[in-house]
Amino acid sequence: MSPLSDLGLRRHPDDPRDPFRAWDAADEYLLDELGEPQGTVVVFGDRWGALVTALAAHRPVQITDSYLTQQATLANLARLGLPEATLLSTQDAPPARIDTLLVRIPKSLALLEDQLIRLAPAVHEGTRILGAGMVKEIHTSTLALFERILGPTRTSLAVKKARLIFTEPRPAPVASRFPVTYTHEGLDLVNHAGVFCGDRLDVGTRFFLKHLPETVKGQRVVDLGCGNGIVGAFVLRDNPDAEVLFVDESYAAVASARANVRGPAEFRVGDGLADAEPGSADLVLCNPPFHSHQAVTDATAWRMFTQAKRALRPGGELRIVGNRHLGYHVKLKRLFGNATLVAGDPKFVVLSAVRRGPR
Repeated sequence: MSPLSDLGLRRHPDDPRDPFRAWDAADEYLLDELGEPQGTVVVFGDRWGALVTALAAHRPVQITDSYLTQQATLANLARLGLPEATLLSTQDAPPARIDTLLVRIPKSLALLEDQLIRLAPAVHEGTRILGAGMVKEIHTSTLALFERILGPTRTSLAVKKARLIFTEPRPAPVASRFPVTYTHEGLDLVNHAGVFCGDRLDVGTRFFLKHLPETVKGQRVVDLGCGNGIVGAFVLRDNPDAEVLFVDESYAAVASARANVRGPAEFRVGDGLADAEPGSADLVLCNPPFHSHQAVTDATAWRMFTQAKRALRPGGELRIVGNRHLGYHVKLKRLFGNATLVAGDPKFVVLSAVRRGPR
C-alpha cells in the first residue's frame, strides 16, 4: 500500500481552494496497524474514500451514508487507475460474511450504533475488527457500543492525536431502536439513524417553520438539504398542489423524508442541485450545515446557495435559516445582490434572497 500522502487523494466536489485533506492521521494509523487484510474487507465510515482507495487491491466493500463520499471514492479510484470497489449505502444490506471490518468513527453516535448492529450478524470468531478516529471523536460511549454489540474492546495509545479501537469478535444479538419516531404539530415523523437531531426537531428548524412563505400554490419548491423532510412536508400540508423536491446527500435523510411525506413528491440523493435545470425552481428552502465531518466550514453553505441561484427562475426565492453569527446575509448579498431579513431572534435569522433578471 502506498502512503496516503502519495496517492493524491481529493475530496468531492474537487476544489483546489479546499483547505482540508481527504485523509487524516486516523486513516494513516489504521492502515499502518492493519497491514495486509484477509478475506472480505468491509470499510464503514470512510470519509472521502481514503481507506478504500489504499486497499483497492483487496476489493473492499465501502458502507457510507454520504453520496459525496461515494463520488469522491469513485473519482479517487479512477484517477489512480484502480479497480472499482463495491459501494453500499447505510440503507443497503451489508455482506453476509465479513473477515476484516474497519470502522472510521462517524460524528453521529446513533449512526455508529445502527451500523454496528447491522454488521454484527456478518462478524465471526475470526473477523479482525479495527476502529479508528481522532482522540476527540472517541468517547466512553463509543467504546461501550463496540463492547455491547461486537465484543470485548480496548484502545491504543494516541499517535498524532489519533487512536485505534481493537475489538475481539463475540457479537451478541442486539435489537435495533432505529428508526426513531416523534410528533411535531400533528405530524408523525420518522428519523433513520444519523439524521440531524435524531429524536426531536432542532430549534433552528422550529424557528424556520414559523417563517415559511404563506403560499406557494402550484410552485416548484425544493427542500435543499432536506434532512427528515419536515420543511417540505409542511409546505405540502399547507399547499397540496405544490411540486416539492426533497434532496440531500445523506441516504438516511432521504429515506426519512420518504417515510414522512404524505402525497406525491420527488426524492433525490445527490449533490444538492448540482444537476438541476437552470430556472427549474420557484422557491428553494434550506437550513445549511456548517460542518463537514468534524471541520467547521461555510463551504457547504456557499455551494448550496450557488446551486440554488442557478436553479431558480428569475424572480425565484431562496429562503434560509441560520445561526445569526454565521453572517449568511453577506454571502447572499454577494451572490444574489440582495438579502432581506424575514425574521430573527437572539440566535437565528431567516433570510430571503431573490434571483434578479427578466421574468
